[in-house]
Amino acid sequence: MTAAAEVVAGPVIARTESVTRTFGSGPTEVRALRGVSLSVSQGELVALRGRSGSGKTTLLSILGGLDRPTSGRVEVAGQDVTALDADGRARLLRDTVAFIFQAFGLIPILSAAENVGLPMRLARTAPAARERRAAALLDLVGIGGRAGLRPYEMSGGEQQRVAIARALANDPRLLLADEPTGQLDSETGGQIMRLLRSIVHAEGITAIVATHDPVLIGLADRVLNLKDGVLS
Repeated sequence: MTAAAEVVAGPVIARTESVTRTFGSGPTEVRALRGVSLSVSQGELVALRGRSGSGKTTLLSILGGLDRPTSGRVEVAGQDVTALDADGRARLLRDTVAFIFQAFGLIPILSAAENVGLPMRLARTAPAARERRAAALLDLVGIGGRAGLRPYEMSGGEQQRVAIARALANDPRLLLADEPTGQLDSETGGQIMRLLRSIVHAEGITAIVATHDPVLIGLADRVLNLKDGVLS
């Protein structure tokens, strides 16, 4: 069974065509994705909704080049992700795609500014330019005054703001977020969702967010439902 989401107008940044992903074989085989086709346009915030185990994380991982589909095609910013080798996938993650995770993923020994600067360090951005952009991004997410603090000195909401700033460091075309408010209370989660929406629309970034959060679902430009690996 194949389900295709409505194709929206404007430049398409992310596209999948009949993507399947199967884990294991024989009696233990799990079909995580079953013929998923979608198109997501520049500047669009899409909520990916589905129960735990529906395939949301698998789909995000395939879109970002962290995993390969069993069959089908994936295209991000004009690149055929399914055809990339390991170096190509590394470049995709450095230059084009960024992830935001539920668990924040910050490095404990680094300050907020150093965490934000890390992707730019890996991209060999000059130190002065790196520091300026890290400061500007922390201002953008509303915690410019917390730049010198380490993660354990910040609240969960502040840590997620740092994670968002870090994701934006190398000007990604596609932002993939997996349950970004899962560890936050409802009020803080709402603030993070509204921040994400404002950044996506102001910066022209495309974002696909896997979430159960009704606040984000209400703020999204479009909602895609994933059930048992089938998109509707």
